[in-house]
Amino acid sequence: MTFNPQAYAGTRAENEKLLLTQLQHLIEGEPYRIANLANASALLRGYLADINWVGFYLLDGDSGGLALGPFQGLPACVRIPMGKGVCGTSAARRETLRVPDVHAFPGHIACDAASRSEIVVPLFDAAGELIGVLDIDSPLPDRFSEDDQRLLERFNALLAQYL
Repeated sequence: MTFNPQAYAGTRAENEKLLLTQLQHLIEGEPYRIANLANASALLRGYLADINWVGFYLLDGDSGGLALGPFQGLPACVRIPMGKGVCGTSAARRETLRVPDVHAFPGHIACDAASRSEIVVPLFDAAGELIGVLDIDSPLPDRFSEDDQRLLERFNALLAQYL
């Protein structure tokens, strides 16, 4: 399948449907997990406005923490302990965290000083086991809405079907 980039010029619902369709076309039939995660992060980088980092931290079975996976943005922290920072806390709780002000989050790990808000969405396999997390940072405070959260949870659920 050839990827056909399109401008997201429709309604929010139309744009979300297009994003999910594009994701499916990019990853359907591709067994290489790293390629799928790389394309997913690139797709989100093009879709979401006002973000400065998007990528994945993957569960590291040896350490029990998270290790940096495919991403778009400046170089990032390579390892995050389970339960530490926004990513480690989201992974430990196995729930999405929307943080309107990262500087107010206890134990925030600052990989990019420009980041002001963050959303982290757990990524589960078909059996419900944690694979890792999707992490998105913004230089704007309170950038991520409940609508963004719902979309990103749907995005991860679709992505997980192909990992």
